[in-house]
Amino acid sequence: MKNHLKTFWAIALILGFAVQSFAQDSIRTPLALGKIEPYKMEVTYDKTSHLIFPTAIRYVDLGSEYLIAGKAEDAENVLRVKATVRDFEPETNFSVITNDGRFYSFNVYYSSYPEAMSYDLLTMQKAVDKANGNDVLFEELGNNSPSLAGLLLETIYKNDKRIVKHIGAKSFGIQFILKGIYIHNGKYYFHTELRNKTNVPFQIDFINFKVVDKKVAKRTVVQERPMIPLRTYKPLDEIGGKLTEQNVFLLDQFTIADDKVLLIEIFEKNGGRHQTLQVENSDLIKARLINDMHLKF
Repeated sequence: MKNHLKTFWAIALILGFAVQSFAQDSIRTPLALGKIEPYKMEVTYDKTSHLIFPTAIRYVDLGSEYLIAGKAEDAENVLRVKATVRDFEPETNFSVITNDGRFYSFNVYYSSYPEAMSYDLLTMQKAVDKANGNDVLFEELGNNSPSLAGLLLETIYKNDKRIVKHIGAKSFGIQFILKGIYIHNGKYYFHTELRNKTNVPFQIDFINFKVVDKKVAKRTVVQERPMIPLRTYKPLDEIGGKLTEQNVFLLDQFTIADDKVLLIEIFEKNGGRHQTLQVENSDLIKARLINDMHLKF
């Protein structure tokens, strides 16, 4: 009887260890499958390293005080990195999130003579897609993937189709038209085109989206509701003489009352050739649906 009890407890202990080991492995496995391989980077004390990202930098987190980093002035997609002490050990790290929702991880080592001082991550895009292709979801985009939103902006821009043919403005040799309104997952995509028929460059000061009362749309605006674009495909500063440029703006879904209109205004810097488009609720509700399964419009 004692031998049977010993055998029973031995089997129970073995099963206990096996279950515990399996449980630990099951806990570790999901994290292992989602591992993001970091890039290896060398920095030094006397020189500054630069990283050029495909899109604007949104967030930077440094692993230790051995590093100092910051966005380059007037360059939203360039990060400067430098060691604050010489010969630091062991290695440290930092992470970056860019405006297209990509997450980058870097392991950083000190070197008196780094192999490279500048890195262009745009040329590494395929590797990024394969190793670090996870999307970070931003609050303003809701459940929309930043990379998919970026792809839709790019696709609309490259397709360059005019599906709205009755909304436009023209004066002083400048023509501003709304080429299309698209809808996807609770977001609007406004496709615009600006044509300069003169030899004088049109320098863009700013672009406004706002909802106003229809009765005051052509006069002094008393009540207005600004609509802030969440993304812009191609920021524009200037339209040269005899040139045409287009753009795509991403906005939250909305509708307006029949007594209101959406104004899309573009203002010339140090000039008076401003242009205004008027979009009514009937235009908004006719927005073309984008099927993201096949990117069909």
